[in-house]
Amino acid sequence: MNKVPMTTAGAERLRQELNELKTVARPRVIAAIAEARAHGDLKENAEYHAAREQQSFIEGRISEINGKLANAQVIDVTKLKAEGKVVFGSTVDLISEETGEAVSYQIVGDDEADIKKMRVSISSPIARAMIGKEAGDIAAVNAPGGVREYEIVAVKYI
Repeated sequence: MNKVPMTTAGAERLRQELNELKTVARPRVIAAIAEARAHGDLKENAEYHAAREQQSFIEGRISEINGKLANAQVIDVTKLKAEGKVVFGSTVDLISEETGEAVSYQIVGDDEADIKKMRVSISSPIARAMIGKEAGDIAAVNAPGGVREYEIVAVKYI
């Protein structure tokens, strides 16, 4: 299977979630199942069925995270020798040529992308337009509303 790029921060977030699921959520749901079983008839026991459903979700999420971590190519952006170029993991300060609006994005893996936290996927149009460029360059982004141009103001490796 192909390796999927992931930042060190993204991998750490997944490891923390995995630890939380294994050490807190899983034991809690096992206890809830045991308590529901103690109530008797399992066919009509809504608590039991809800706990089993939650257990199924937790086990599925644990399996999913294990798979993601196994296929991850963790990249520490602070150790890259990118020499000012926009690369995976870098944080890029942009100014829209159209509106003059300033914005800053970090380029991350597909699983880490969160536009509310200003993290864009490496496979997104804006990230693809910026990769390989340097401060002072113009990135032309093929957006659904047409081509948008952004000036790259700064490239940081945080």
